[in-house]
Amino acid sequence: MLYDAQAGDLTLVASGDTMITRRLRVFREDGFMRLAKMFRDADVGFTNLEMLMHDYEHSPGMAGGTFTASDPKNLAELEWMGVNLVSCANNHSYDYGEGGVLTNLSHLRQSELTHAGTGRNLSEARAPAYLDTANGRVALISASSTFAEAGRALDQRPDILGRPGLNPLRFTTTHTLDRPAFDALRRINKELGLEAQRNALRNFRHPGAIPEDTDSRIIFMNNLFALGEEFKVSTRLNTPDLEGNLKWVRDARRMADWVMVSVHCHESGAHRDEPPQFLVDFARACIDEGADMFIGHGPHVTRGIEIYKDRPIMYSLGNFIFQNDTVRWQPSYNYESVKLGAEATPADFYDARSDHDKRGFPGDAVYWESVVARCGFKRESLHSLTLHPIDLGHDKRRSQRGRPLLAGASASRRALERIKRLSKPLGTEVRIEKGVGKVRL
Repeated sequence: MLYDAQAGDLTLVASGDTMITRRLRVFREDGFMRLAKMFRDADVGFTNLEMLMHDYEHSPGMAGGTFTASDPKNLAELEWMGVNLVSCANNHSYDYGEGGVLTNLSHLRQSELTHAGTGRNLSEARAPAYLDTANGRVALISASSTFAEAGRALDQRPDILGRPGLNPLRFTTTHTLDRPAFDALRRINKELGLEAQRNALRNFRHPGAIPEDTDSRIIFMNNLFALGEEFKVSTRLNTPDLEGNLKWVRDARRMADWVMVSVHCHESGAHRDEPPQFLVDFARACIDEGADMFIGHGPHVTRGIEIYKDRPIMYSLGNFIFQNDTVRWQPSYNYESVKLGAEATPADFYDARSDHDKRGFPGDAVYWESVVARCGFKRESLHSLTLHPIDLGHDKRRSQRGRPLLAGASASRRALERIKRLSKPLGTEVRIEKGVGKVRL
């Protein structure tokens, strides 16, 4: 062989959501340093960068939740950790509008991190990013199904620039009702005058923006309801977004040795731990078109793993770095949402939001126990997939928690048993051996 890449070997260490606000390299715990070594020893160290790098140069939007901001110097902390590939398409991409998108991209371009998922227009946001490694060229396509409509990147035209934003993966949700419920909803729609409001609004939208009601389908409170035999909820991918993303998967297959697809998805199936059907459909379609691995994140909890055509689909790896309550500043909108005035401080806001760590993310350990996945490929086939539990310090003070360490015995057992349980319905067996999950291939 002339090149090492011809062997078809690759090691990838993948993590979930990274919301980083603080330095990493100052810490020396054994469990932290061993985790860093795992990333550094791999060809690819991946995470979803769910934090905007800026210095508050731009006005916040109205996204709600945590308006993300971090010192751009923290990108070097991720590099120190061994991260070299990041996705940027997520529901926080547009927290500070178009300016925030572009400033974040500017800092990323000055770093050593290869990044994908946002851009100055849709083509940039949707196109793969490429990371060169000793074992081949790796492509990353990053998309999000959870976003503010204003944050969706738009194509350029001959006569106007595109819009900065993220690579969208839209979908349609249909709520199916039986005849009595469907008729009752139609009556409510009529008696409250909601049909007339929709018809008036249609005059200000392009054709097809608001679907027509039919004998078996109605729009109620901006949701689609259909007549059926039983109650159920189903989702279907937006065709242009599906085809647009798969086009780039096929392009990347011809331009790189390895192809990764990453999707940020807060939506769920029948319950929080189950991926929605549209995400399952998209993940499998990406593998069908040539992707080597699919990495999901977004719900801030872990979900199951599927092995599809000898390729891993990880529907959510949970949190990796979770420092969302040490963001330095929050806009007035957030303070008002918890009934605080202009005299309140950031700590006042975070205390009020979580009722002093008793609710929300700080109130539930499941958000603070997750896994890092190590994928090994040999001769272009998946050779190993191991899951390494991490503990982000659920019961620690705000100033300490959110940084990952390889988990101790009890947290490790909980994290792995959860992945094992959620992977079983997907046809995947996870064995737990000496505190590590091993996916049977």
